Amino acid sequence: MSQAASNPLLQDWNDQPYGLPPFARIEAAHFAPAFEAALAEHRAELDRIAAQAEPPSFENTIAAFDRSGRLLARLEHLFYTLGASATSPELQAAQRALAAPLAAHGNAVYMHAALFKRVDALYAERQALRLSPEQLRLLERIHLDFVRAGAKLQGEAQSRYAQVVERLAELHTLFGQNVLADESSYQLLLRSEDELAGLPDFVRAAARQAAVDRGLGEDASAHVITLSRSLIVPFLSFSERRDLREQAWRAWIGRGEKDGATDNRAVAQEILTLRKEQARLHGHACYADYALADTMAGSREAVLGLLNQVWEPAKQAAAAEREQLEGMMTSLDHRFPLEAWDWRFYAEKVRKARYELDDAEVKPYFSLDAMVQALFDCAGRLFGLKFLARPQVAGYHPDVKVYEVQGADGALRGVFVQDNFARPTKRSGAWMNALRWQARNGIDALPIILNNNNFAKGAAGEPTLLSFDDARTLFHEFGHGLHGLLSDVEYERLSGTQVLRDFVELPSQIFEHWINEPEVLKQHARHYKTGEPIPDVLLAKIKAAELFNQGYETVRYTASALVDLAVHSRTEAQGPDITAFEAQTMADYGLPAAIGMNHRLAHFQHLFSGSGYAAGYYVYMWAEVLDADGYEAFKEAGNPFDAQVAQRLLTHIYAAGNSCEPRATYRAFRGRDAQVQPMLRGRGLLV
Repeated sequence: MSQAASNPLLQDWNDQPYGLPPFARIEAAHFAPAFEAALAEHRAELDRIAAQAEPPSFENTIAAFDRSGRLLARLEHLFYTLGASATSPELQAAQRALAAPLAAHGNAVYMHAALFKRVDALYAERQALRLSPEQLRLLERIHLDFVRAGAKLQGEAQSRYAQVVERLAELHTLFGQNVLADESSYQLLLRSEDELAGLPDFVRAAARQAAVDRGLGEDASAHVITLSRSLIVPFLSFSERRDLREQAWRAWIGRGEKDGATDNRAVAQEILTLRKEQARLHGHACYADYALADTMAGSREAVLGLLNQVWEPAKQAAAAEREQLEGMMTSLDHRFPLEAWDWRFYAEKVRKARYELDDAEVKPYFSLDAMVQALFDCAGRLFGLKFLARPQVAGYHPDVKVYEVQGADGALRGVFVQDNFARPTKRSGAWMNALRWQARNGIDALPIILNNNNFAKGAAGEPTLLSFDDARTLFHEFGHGLHGLLSDVEYERLSGTQVLRDFVELPSQIFEHWINEPEVLKQHARHYKTGEPIPDVLLAKIKAAELFNQGYETVRYTASALVDLAVHSRTEAQGPDITAFEAQTMADYGLPAAIGMNHRLAHFQHLFSGSGYAAGYYVYMWAEVLDADGYEAFKEAGNPFDAQVAQRLLTHIYAAGNSCEPRATYRAFRGRDAQVQPMLRGRGLLV
């Protein structure tokens, strides 16, 4: 039997629903031989493009390059999806083994001298080629991809650059697997009522389900707190057991920093050393300069200008919040210093006392199923989309749900895959990715877009109830999903979320605004038992409390962004001891110990599981300036579903992908550049 006949990864998937992979037939062992075939096929395609006798043209070089590597792209999308969402020891071993060969192939592509010669020649005469705006954008982006990947380096410098990139790929994989190992191996087992003291029913139900998922179902008293954010944050907010809060908090913030096989400190240090060398080879003084050269911000000074505008006001707001928390401690006769494992606990008590708002009162109105329908309803009202559940179509895990996406005309627009629950085989966090990007260019590919969340699953037979923050995360990732689903471009390289890093969060963050709209909440936030809509009095409480604890949250985010920028701005050749560097940097900035950071360096996957957000964690706040200003357009129109504003949002933000420069596309949507005041006002930082 031939390899193609026996390996489902090398077979045609057109007989599968929507061209989805045949998940049930795929084994980790299939990937190595499939990649070997795909890499060879792609190299042959590129050699043919480079060896053409005809002079380079947009069609025979740039468009052909964009079309190439279909099998490889299909495999990579699947490989990284399973590695993040449904891994196994065998798949992790395959990831480690394939990291360097895949990086080496990337080097071979972008250091292909004959191919780059054709691309470079077209770039040099681009203004005389009479290209469409999208074609010109594609040519410029592909040329920049080559240059930033080392195509202009010569001789020994290019060889060394390739070695650096391949080693970084191995280290990125190792870093992420170490974090997952620390997360999946930890469990805080609670049995007695004393250990469960203070935990509302929804936390107990989620902890009980976590125990069942970890093989402790026969012990009826067993409850497990994991390091999934949707479980550990409620535990830190409600548990009366201060000693257990401290134990869980230390495990959460200590991921990747334990002696032994999963210690990420040396891994991150080597990554930073290699990134500095990578930047030097490109002629930059530090990695941040290299990374920021291809962003809207453009420079460290611009990023620091934004972060510094927020840092001191956020600390002042947090200091005022701390006074409220310490007042609550005094009223309860709790006579000890406020520590990091205490903040959320007393914040919850202040929230309840000051705003009469209790998370346990809110969550029954935010069942996951209802919030998913809220997503679909908003997408329908704004953009005419319909989401049709296809339960007969299998995903890669029983939790996965598949939806057919139709346009207002009933035509198929793509496929949406949603995977909402935490599990030991899935990395933490929330993200969007694609199994296939939208494109035409001889491909005519409809998008297959995935959303991953890590919500704590409700008990068997019970709905999964979300916090308001969880619901916001659901809307955020769906905004990314819409960016992929609504993409309407010719060329795959410009499709969907493949935009500049500090623009990519705009479509996701602007969509979060609809979860705050009373019109949406009154329709979809209904009590999971009675079906009653959320009461006006509860909506008013949520609105009144929306700025509460924002100083704390802003300090935590900004601290992580500042440390990220600082550690990638170093000019020393050797990467630092990350624990000491982090501590010194935060001491210099005056980070309050009782607040801490969103992500410490030893488990900061945005930075070290890949390079996408390295020197770029600031992008969420950069995009928040855009999204807060952008949503003002709906407020000015007096309608959160105004048809004209929605059409501009669709045309210039969601559908445009990377087909034009992001500042220009924002101006086309908004009619002007973004203003920072709405963001500062939204965080309660505008004096």
